[in-house]
Amino acid sequence: MNIRLKIRGLNILAFALLLVGTSCGGNSDAKLVQQEEETSPKPKYSSWMAQSEIKRNPEGWTLDFNEKPKWEYTHGLVMSSMLKVWENTGDQQYMDYVRHFVDFMIDENGVIKTYKKSDYNIDRVNSGKFLIELYKETKEEKFKLAIEELRDQMREHPRNPDGGFWHKKIYPQQMWLDGIYMGSPFLSKYAVEFNEPALFDDVAKQIHLIDKHCYSPETGLFHHAIDASKSEKWADQATGLSTNYWGRSIGWLAMALVDVLDDMPKDHPKRAEIVSIAQKLAKGIVKYQHESGTWYQVIDQGDRAGNYLESSATSMFAYFLIKGAKNGYLDQEFRDAGVKAYEGILKEFIREDADGGITITNVCGVAGLGGNPYRDGSYEYYVGEEIRENDPKGVGPFILASLQYESLDKN
Repeated sequence: MNIRLKIRGLNILAFALLLVGTSCGGNSDAKLVQQEEETSPKPKYSSWMAQSEIKRNPEGWTLDFNEKPKWEYTHGLVMSSMLKVWENTGDQQYMDYVRHFVDFMIDENGVIKTYKKSDYNIDRVNSGKFLIELYKETKEEKFKLAIEELRDQMREHPRNPDGGFWHKKIYPQQMWLDGIYMGSPFLSKYAVEFNEPALFDDVAKQIHLIDKHCYSPETGLFHHAIDASKSEKWADQATGLSTNYWGRSIGWLAMALVDVLDDMPKDHPKRAEIVSIAQKLAKGIVKYQHESGTWYQVIDQGDRAGNYLESSATSMFAYFLIKGAKNGYLDQEFRDAGVKAYEGILKEFIREDADGGITITNVCGVAGLGGNPYRDGSYEYYVGEEIRENDPKGVGPFILASLQYESLDKN
């Protein structure tokens, strides 16, 4: 009896000690969890910016500070970047965001809200790229109908005498660097997905023409635009060229080149020419890269009053340089320039906000040529345009550049 009591007493004591130990261990575990939370890594910048943008614009049509729905290239730029994040992460919130936008903008018959084919605005077809990706994923007929409407625009789109697409019907005889990004990657992606290989000849032709007319061997840079009629006030009377080298316009061209090369057949006779254009563009821009890794709004005039380091062009160049080197279009020295550019973006332009999101600063709001009020393409014009935070022309390329940077083997 006494032995059983002693054993029972020892068991009670052991149980009590176990409770104390567990209690102490629980406190220790809680402290470890708290420490892990405090030291846990921040999300990747690609996801972080995408989540921030969804929070800022829960209705996708409000992107680009719109007060009413509009089918614009900026929406296509951001939606394409959202789909890339979805592909990279598998997180459904990004696909849901794109679907919510497109279901609002496109009806069951494939009619695109606010889109008017007869405007012949090449900007409007840029969004066809993400529609192709959606169609590949869903096989929904309304997406195919909308894609065909955009493709049909380019069948009838007005051209210069040498075959170059006009930028818009309201800008006759003009080719802009911007337009290469808006039209060519859509057409190359369409060529692959809908078996129209002859389109690659036209894609290559557009790039050839912009290189022939707008490249400057003296600077290694590309002029923003050419007016074949030489009638615009911004156009040089001898060459038809605009005067200055605007960062984002060159960025549009740079992104277009590496995106088109993804789709262009390896044996296409003009592929080597496009690779060569990409290589000389890379050599040109790195000559003007700021010590911070970024680029100025007017690339070659960093020492002039009013110029500023600009984030959308820098994001586009980071994307171009890293992707181009990774895919073998550019030499590996340009990978380093691209990494320097991306890390410069994080230091110079990315701000963490009080709500836990992030903001991209120093985005040129808009720049163009002609129109009303008239844009004369002068240095003063380019540096005088509005500077914004979280403009989609900075947000989209930053997400795309982040994905390229995050995919690198840092060793």
